[in-house]
Amino acid sequence: MNLGPWEILIIAVVIVLLFGARKMPAMARSLGQSMRILKAETKGMRKDDDEDDATATDKTAAAPPPAAQLPPAQPKATPEQLQQQVDDLQRKVDTQNQAPKNVS
Repeated sequence: MNLGPWEILIIAVVIVLLFGARKMPAMARSLGQSMRILKAETKGMRKDDDEDDATATDKTAAAPPPAAQLPPAQPKATPEQLQQQVDDLQRKVDTQNQAPKNVS
């Protein structure tokens, strides 16, 4: 798609009519900031890739030791004890909800 000067002029006029001349500087400023951020992020990604490539060759020479495995977790309470705690808490909530409320 080849845009000539007339097409670009028409697009610019439509944009000015849609957004207004007062908002154009702010829009251009935010577009410039977005482009700077995008440029910085892509530069950072390239730097990270270069560092990853450099460290990848170092890692192949010496493999890290395997991670230590943790023992399986042991429950502190049995399911019956947990159910008893839930029932006790439910009774407390029920009694608090049924207590008469003093409105002063």
